Amino acid sequence: DDPAMESDEFLPPPECPVFEPTLEEFQDPLGYIAKIRPIAEKSGICKIRPPPDWQPPFSVELDNFRFTPRIQRLNELEAKTRVKLNYLDRIARFWEIQGSSLKIPHIERRILDLFSLSKVVTDEGGFEMVCKERRWARVAQRLGYPAGKNLGSLLRSHYERIVYPFEMFQSGTSLPHCKPKHYDGEDVDKEYKPHSIPLRQSVQPSKTSSYGRRANRCQPDPEPTEEDIEKNPELKKLQIYGAGPKMMGLGLVARNKGLRKKYEGEEENGKLSEDMVNNTNGPCTKMTMRLRRNPTNAQCVDNFVCRMCGRGDDDDKLLLCDGCDDNYHSFCLLPPLTDMPKGNWRCPKCVAECKKPSEVFGFEQATREYTLQSFGEMADSFKADYFNMPVHMVPTELVEREFWRLVSSIEEDVSVEYGADIHSKEFGSGFPMNNGKRTLTKEEEDYARSGWNLNVMPVLEQSLLCHINGDISGMKVPWLYVGMVFSAFCWHIEDHWSYSINYLHWGEPKTWYGVPSVAAERLEEVMKKLTPELFEFQPDLLHQLVTIMNPNILMSHGVPVVRTNQCAGEFVITFPRAYHSGFNQGYNFAEAVNFLTADWLPAGRSCIEHYRRLRRYCVFSHEELTCKMAANPEKLDLNLAAATHREMFIIVQEERKLRKSLMERGITEAEREAFELLPDDERQCDKCKTTCFLSALACSNCPERLVCLYHTQDLCNCHTEKLYLRYRYTLDELLAMLYRLKVRSESFDSWANRVKEALEQEEGNKIEISGLEMLKAEAAEKKFPDNELLRKLNSILKDAEHCQQSCTKVLSHVDCGLMALAELKSLVETMQNLPCVMNQLDEVKAIFRTVEDFQSRAQEVLNQRDWRKDSLPPDHLQSLMEEGGKLPVVVPECNVLLGLKEQGHWLGKVRRTLGTEGSERQEVTLDVLRNLIEAGCTVPQSVSVETAMAELQELLTIAERWEEKAQICLEQRQKHPLSTLEAIVNEAQLIPVTLPNILALQGCLTRARAWATDLEEIQNGEHYPCLDDLEGLVAIGRDLPVYMDELRQLELQVASAHSWRDKTCKTFLKKSSQHSLLEVLCPCAKRRERLNEEELPDDSSDDSDTNTLGLSAQDLRDPAVVAFKEGEHREKEALLKLQKGNLCKSSLNAHTPGTAAVSVCVCSGQPQTPQLRCHLCKDWFHGGCVPFPSLLPSSGPLTNPLCWWDWDARFLCPRCQRSRRPRLETILALLVALQRLPVRLPEGEALQCLTERAITWQGRAKEALNTDEVQQALQRLHELEQTLHQEVEKETEQSSIIVLSDSDGGDGEDGVIDLTEDSPKKKTKETNGVGSLEPLLPLLKGHVVELSPATRVQLEELQLEGDLLELSLDQTSTIHRVLQAASSPPREMLRTLIQIELEEQKRTNRGRAKESKRKRKSHRSSSKDKTREASLDSSESKKSCPATPSQNTSSHLHVHSSPEVTVCLINAAPSVLSIIL
Repeated sequence: DDPAMESDEFLPPPECPVFEPTLEEFQDPLGYIAKIRPIAEKSGICKIRPPPDWQPPFSVELDNFRFTPRIQRLNELEAKTRVKLNYLDRIARFWEIQGSSLKIPHIERRILDLFSLSKVVTDEGGFEMVCKERRWARVAQRLGYPAGKNLGSLLRSHYERIVYPFEMFQSGTSLPHCKPKHYDGEDVDKEYKPHSIPLRQSVQPSKTSSYGRRANRCQPDPEPTEEDIEKNPELKKLQIYGAGPKMMGLGLVARNKGLRKKYEGEEENGKLSEDMVNNTNGPCTKMTMRLRRNPTNAQCVDNFVCRMCGRGDDDDKLLLCDGCDDNYHSFCLLPPLTDMPKGNWRCPKCVAECKKPSEVFGFEQATREYTLQSFGEMADSFKADYFNMPVHMVPTELVEREFWRLVSSIEEDVSVEYGADIHSKEFGSGFPMNNGKRTLTKEEEDYARSGWNLNVMPVLEQSLLCHINGDISGMKVPWLYVGMVFSAFCWHIEDHWSYSINYLHWGEPKTWYGVPSVAAERLEEVMKKLTPELFEFQPDLLHQLVTIMNPNILMSHGVPVVRTNQCAGEFVITFPRAYHSGFNQGYNFAEAVNFLTADWLPAGRSCIEHYRRLRRYCVFSHEELTCKMAANPEKLDLNLAAATHREMFIIVQEERKLRKSLMERGITEAEREAFELLPDDERQCDKCKTTCFLSALACSNCPERLVCLYHTQDLCNCHTEKLYLRYRYTLDELLAMLYRLKVRSESFDSWANRVKEALEQEEGNKIEISGLEMLKAEAAEKKFPDNELLRKLNSILKDAEHCQQSCTKVLSHVDCGLMALAELKSLVETMQNLPCVMNQLDEVKAIFRTVEDFQSRAQEVLNQRDWRKDSLPPDHLQSLMEEGGKLPVVVPECNVLLGLKEQGHWLGKVRRTLGTEGSERQEVTLDVLRNLIEAGCTVPQSVSVETAMAELQELLTIAERWEEKAQICLEQRQKHPLSTLEAIVNEAQLIPVTLPNILALQGCLTRARAWATDLEEIQNGEHYPCLDDLEGLVAIGRDLPVYMDELRQLELQVASAHSWRDKTCKTFLKKSSQHSLLEVLCPCAKRRERLNEEELPDDSSDDSDTNTLGLSAQDLRDPAVVAFKEGEHREKEALLKLQKGNLCKSSLNAHTPGTAAVSVCVCSGQPQTPQLRCHLCKDWFHGGCVPFPSLLPSSGPLTNPLCWWDWDARFLCPRCQRSRRPRLETILALLVALQRLPVRLPEGEALQCLTERAITWQGRAKEALNTDEVQQALQRLHELEQTLHQEVEKETEQSSIIVLSDSDGGDGEDGVIDLTEDSPKKKTKETNGVGSLEPLLPLLKGHVVELSPATRVQLEELQLEGDLLELSLDQTSTIHRVLQAASSPPREMLRTLIQIELEEQKRTNRGRAKESKRKRKSHRSSSKDKTREASLDSSESKKSCPATPSQNTSSHLHVHSSPEVTVCLINAAPSVLSIIL
């Protein structure tokens, strides 16, 4: 084989068989294993998954479980890798002797395999031949390097530099002084550290050593014994490499072997004298310096002696070995050295180490003791660190590839620990055990008795190990195994080639590889062929469980290999002589044991013969086991008895032949020996180590030795008379045991013959069923094993019982389901074929003949006419079906007749549906057609059926097509004209099927025609159509799937009407108004008032539009002038009534005892201050519930604050002022837009009536204001205002600075405000004029003008009617001004208004201050909003102070209602006040 580089990619072998027994099969473990053996044995191993419910509890005592694992270095396990490592150790040792370290070069980014290189060069004829014939390219190719890169010369250089000197040294050829030549890549090469594998096995590792991914290699300096040197014959031919001339091997033996030089400690402690260092004899080199010594030092004189002659004289000729520090005279060496060597020098003993053979390899034991928890933590940590991911996420395929890569690597040293072969007797089994140590639960007791419990399986009744006395560790007593990732078990077979079973209790999977027994010798041959170096010194290497080899290599050499992953809760079984190996995927806990079955006996005998050839010790005696079973044959299982008889027969024959050969040699002396009572080491063959039992040859002169009868010539050289036979049984006793086994095994043969005879009887001689049952009972009584005859007998009895039950069912006509004709026929045939008498056979045959007769008559009737073209008459069908129904079986012809009956019934339905019978046609729907077609598929086919099905399918297709068209039209994706839809409907009505979509489309067409008619009537009416009528038409038209041109025009008209109404709503309605536009425009017929205790609650009808409004929407559809007038009249009456009731309400909180509390305001609360009375309805309202008017007009400042009749003090509540009350000019623009609409709106009619009402009232008001009396009053008021204005201007000019106390508690110091023009505080307080009106209230006087009672009444009536109008008219304010001037000033109401407005201003100012503070804080925290903040501050300042100097001046000239103006007015001339008063 070429040692070419194998592929790095591991190819998994095929999977082994996996079995999943049923719960019934699982009850007999060894029986199930025997059942699967023919299949599983071909693979060597198999996996068994127990039933899901079989889950034994883990019974190990965790606290007491402590173990010490083994250390496994992965690349030392693999056979080929170990050979390479041993070779590298020897070559490294060689170069160390030469004073150099071994550095392995890299080629093509891979380390150079020096062992393979040496092997290939040797195969090619050696270094000289390869160089001469230029085969280095071929060498590179065989090593697996790519061609074309000129690597041959590089390989030659490395070989000549590193390997060739070592090979010459091994061959004993004399070479000049050599040293590895330097080359360019040497600096980057990794220095090789020897493994020293043999020496490490006896060295306990340090307790502090850790086993990481890259373990540090230990490099001890081995010291061989002198016996190695003295016994090595090659040392006589050895050429020692090193400085100086070459010498031959040693021929002398040291005389004083105990003398050793001990200068090391002195040299390290600095105790060497200067005389030793400064000796001037000879050149002062490194070696000569080390040879100097102090002659006065007695200890040095004794220690510095020659290893050969034992003398210490001639110290200048003593050479110190740099390897072992021994001393040699230069003239004591053979040949003697004439000159002192330069540099490092090695003695012959150190050189001999390079040729020392490899020692036996084995695992070393760790020093740390673990618990399960500590070992699991270490194992999980190692795996997680190695793969850099959580342990449960590492794929099994990745671990498998990495394992085989590591074991083949000579660079990476990965060490793991494996807790293997832990004795369960000492540490406890993972399965429950009835050993009395603790009380078991019921569940644990069941598992403790289970045959799959590994403590129970070896001692089952069918197992051979139960006949062996004592506990055999690993065979009868389970071993425990605690594994971690990469921990492995090497290729091996079980002791005595026995079965083994392994159960994984928990943890990560265990990967197995197996080889069948037929390929066992092939595996051994391949491993010996590929690694002969290992087997040369360790022939039984495969029995040591320390060597593994890649399955891919074995498979490439013709060895069949299978694999499997054993998961927790699964069994793996290995068969006799099946090699197996594997490794653990991670932290897990397994348990294993051996077991033996009857089929193992031949393999066990072959194993003993194999052991005899290998001189290997036996675990137990195979002969002893066989004889012990033969001694009690009645206790053996029948299969085991038969197997034991066959085995015992062979043993007896062989024993007879061996004893006969002794007789022929003249050995006649013999004595009986109970070998089973002797220890195994006292009855082992001295030659082959086999444990003797039946016989052995001994010598009276050599009592300590004995041999088996196969090696009688190897006992001793004593005379034959001294030899004698030691035997356990005589030949007669052995024959008697053999006979008893034969009787036990042949009892089955007698029973089997009787069973065969009973089962082979012909008709007329058949046995009764009772006879077969007796044979079955005999087999159970004698415990015959499960066999083919017994299974056949049980099957026949089961068939007979089944036939009896079936006959009873047929003959008794039990109504539990009729038997099929095939079953009846099979029943008759089965009863005829049974080897026993069946009494009911004749009756069953009679029934079968009756059925056959009915079949023939039914077939005759069916064949008389072609029923496929025409149906049979119903009377014939019915009579035949009745006759068939009376039969006790189901006849196929009955089903045919039933199908023909269903066919006729179906054809009749079709004819009635399609109206072809002349009867009245039924309503046909799509579902009816589909059901008929579906039913037609189940009836027997005929020409009539096929024709009817074609007609139905055609009709259904046409109907569905029209339905689809109608559906498309109804979906309104694209509306179609009326004519198109009418054509579709007319064509679809010709189909004799009721189509829902066509009917719906027809209804849509009807509604479309009605819609067109309604539209024509509306458009041809006397007046414009109303909006609600048009909206209804638009909604109907949009829902119709018909395209109509008029619909678009109507939608435009409705949209324009809605647009006008929206504009009107924005004009009239307040924001979030609760009133509709129609409510605002129409007169309010009934004013809502709060109920007092005398009034009952109104029902829901009081809130309807008819009661609330004077007009309904229907009233406004007709000419609405009369109705609107009536509404005005009712509105006025209702208001007067409301005023009368509200005037009775007191403004105080108290009320009259015995009466109900008065409710006021929109909140229906009690009267409380501040509150005002509505000018129109006279009801009271709270200041916080409704908005009150501001005394200062919104158009500008008051010209004269003392003219209180100009104050805006008129208050209308939200109930009375329901809208924005736009001006009349705005209303006129809306009316112009209304005239352009071709639509009538209720709001439009109401707006016209409201406008007409307003214009009428405006005319009456102008007429009343134009009377002389009223004109004089207005003139009087104008004069008073002018006079007061002039006086105020004079007083203002005289005073340039006015200091007064701010009534509002301003910002000035001590409440003093500077009102000069330059005062900044004046600007901030100038607009606060409401507070300045309060000091004027006591000075206000009424009745400035005089009005006659008639005029007053007329103006008050006009004012009431004007306030009812939801419009703003100038005449309203004028009338109110005149009436106010002619009345007394309402001081309480004015004071209330002032207080409410001041409170509102304070709340507003506080809100602004908080907002300003928040904005300043935001401005400080963010500079991005600087511009926007400045803008906001500017806007705020505009609200609080005059914007420009011109405005300020204007305010000063027109005397705002400010504090300074108030002071001016108070200090005014008496003439001004007298005019006002």
